[in-house]
Amino acid sequence: MKIITPSYYKNFKCIAGDCPDSCCQGWEVDTDGDSLKYYKSLSGDFAKRIESVLGRDEFGNVIFRLTDRKRCPFLNEENLCDMHIALGAEHTPLTCRNFPRFTNDFGGTRETGLSFSCPVASELIWNCETPAAFDSQVNDSPPTLNNINAQLYFKLLGARKNAYEIVTDKSKSIGERLCRLLDFGKDLQSGIGDYKEGRRGIPFFDVFINPELINGEWPQKVKNHSEKPEFPNDRVCENIAVYFLFRYFLTAVFDKDVLSKIKMAVAGVLIPAYFGNDSWTLHLWSKETEHSDVNMERYKKELRKNVNLSVSELKKHLI
Repeated sequence: MKIITPSYYKNFKCIAGDCPDSCCQGWEVDTDGDSLKYYKSLSGDFAKRIESVLGRDEFGNVIFRLTDRKRCPFLNEENLCDMHIALGAEHTPLTCRNFPRFTNDFGGTRETGLSFSCPVASELIWNCETPAAFDSQVNDSPPTLNNINAQLYFKLLGARKNAYEIVTDKSKSIGERLCRLLDFGKDLQSGIGDYKEGRRGIPFFDVFINPELINGEWPQKVKNHSEKPEFPNDRVCENIAVYFLFRYFLTAVFDKDVLSKIKMAVAGVLIPAYFGNDSWTLHLWSKETEHSDVNMERYKKELRKNVNLSVSELKKHLI
């Protein structure tokens, strides 16, 4: 299998207890089947501790119930993981072992990146000097089973390369690049499948007020938004746009909705422009949105159906 990662991926290192916003607080942790089977095989006081905090979420997933302070029950006062200490990193849930990495599989190719939801990863992406640089390697893993339309996949693969070139074109302002990217996405979508943009919707800034609250700092960021966008420097804007294109663009092979992925890249640049010109702002948005099924499904729906996120309306924020 071919593995593709952004160039900065190899530089990530978790800072554990020194993290300013631990990934072990604010959201529930799913326990995967293999980990749960291992926990059931244990005995002693720590096994009893695990059993005492297991529960199920509204979707039926087995989780660790959070404390009253919305912290993982194994996160100690030094912001270190008691399970990691007692059992070893290899026996923490798969979610914990993978975070902040995300993975998209496309048959014989696997794309893995880092999420803005981790403050350390967010700063790493924000400060990257080569936004559209990627590393690749081949391992012995077999291709994943799939029903991907090969013709559409390769069309999207070539189109994403063009999208990278558009957003990194230093001869144009960032606003011009993103407007061009929207037009590119609209033309590309017309050759893939129907896409009807909505005629009504909630106001633009209300889109970013999520129903599931993870960090109380985020709604304050939205409430105190600037009236006009104040974009980060061009390099940072490129990094943000490329992040969203890398993470979401090729997933259009599954739903034939490439324009919403383009809109997400544009909205991603607008997030710090309106809500706070730093990597912390993107970290807060990502933790609230990309790591909440409820919030993310709502956001995807808004991208497609809300007139205030239409191509023409998004352009008004860029000109």
